[in-house]
Amino acid sequence: MHYARLVCVALVAAAAAQGGCLRAPLPTANSENAAAETYVRLVLALGQHDTNFVDAYYGPPEWRVDVARDKWDLDAINKRAAVLEVDLRRLPPVESAAPDADMVRLRRIYLARQLGALRARVTMLQGRRFPFDEESRELYDAVAPRNSEASFQSVVDAIGVAVGVTAGGQGDLASRYAAFKQAFVIPPEKLNAVFTAAIAECRRRTLAHITLPENETFTVAYVKDKPWSAYNWYQGNYKSLIEVNTDLPVFIDRAIDLACHEGYPGHHVYNALLEKHLVKDRGWQEFSVYPLFSPQSLIAEGTANYGIQVAFSDAERRAFERDTLFPLAGIDPARADDYYDLMALAKQLSYAGNEAARGYLDGRMDAARAADWLVHFAMNTPAQAAQRVKFFDTYRSYVINYNLGEDLAKAYVERRAGDDPAKRWDVFAALISSPRLPSALKE
Repeated sequence: MHYARLVCVALVAAAAAQGGCLRAPLPTANSENAAAETYVRLVLALGQHDTNFVDAYYGPPEWRVDVARDKWDLDAINKRAAVLEVDLRRLPPVESAAPDADMVRLRRIYLARQLGALRARVTMLQGRRFPFDEESRELYDAVAPRNSEASFQSVVDAIGVAVGVTAGGQGDLASRYAAFKQAFVIPPEKLNAVFTAAIAECRRRTLAHITLPENETFTVAYVKDKPWSAYNWYQGNYKSLIEVNTDLPVFIDRAIDLACHEGYPGHHVYNALLEKHLVKDRGWQEFSVYPLFSPQSLIAEGTANYGIQVAFSDAERRAFERDTLFPLAGIDPARADDYYDLMALAKQLSYAGNEAARGYLDGRMDAARAADWLVHFAMNTPAQAAQRVKFFDTYRSYVINYNLGEDLAKAYVERRAGDDPAKRWDVFAALISSPRLPSALKE
């Protein structure tokens, strides 16, 4: 009998003794498709223990029913994942002359690395706490660079000059920066009109370069009391629900940010292309489930952020927002350049959030200190800083996926496309339609 089969049979008995209740052993994964089914069932099983883990699922509904019925415990999930890792290593080598050999190799590597992340998440749910960098490596296949306070302070000082505050006047800087930005808040009653126009333009630009399924669509809902600013809930069949959190003021630049990031060519397009090209066209069921705490998230978040630059050059974005979105929001278009010059400075503080999360999760900062750090070095208001600390509590090292993910996606695409905007779209579309891992973006 196959070694993995022996382990699996033993696992059934052990799980029954421990209350894991594996009603039937999963078959030995002797092909990529068999491995994919087992992987999906493991992700769904872990989702029974971690309500944030399964971000989307649109695979066979009976698999979800089976998993809910069987109620695997964490030890059983981890042991079966270990067996699947062995099964994957024992698959016969991919013949170089085989059709789509490179894609099949990527598929196997993807499955193995996603499994490693799943096992790391299991150990976290069992009580283990990794240091920030080790956690991000285990879960997201990447480690964010470290940045000094001095590097952030130089940008903070430049922002101070832009808003008329001399170096050292930190308290005055925070209030002046907040006051400057206040003039660029979208009034709540105009929020939907502004977002609708932003989404339409992002979709128009995306469709000029990427062919999407005919029935793709999403709806937008406005919500409160969330640790995030917006979220895409992909529902399968090329449909998404995008929720926008209105707890805090929504600034005018967030309209394009969120329309691109959550919609076109971001999460909605990413998930729709994976469903079309990998799940429906190839039958690769592993992409019918999206485990949030996994390397897939760095690709998803990184390409969603970089997609803004793919869709708009800086000049195009400024012109569209000044001429279309500013008037819709009732904001003075004459101040657009001043605002975006300041936002370009503030973007250089992107990695400040990583340092706050690293210090907080490694125990060198308490929640109050992390929030103060975000106010000082990330130019957050106290309310924004408090919301971000709540995000750290829930999603931990996930924060690296936004900035590091964007930088890795940008470097990957632009190494291949250079300054050619059309080719950039082609490389970007290929990236978000393939089983590529974060570590491969450096190649």
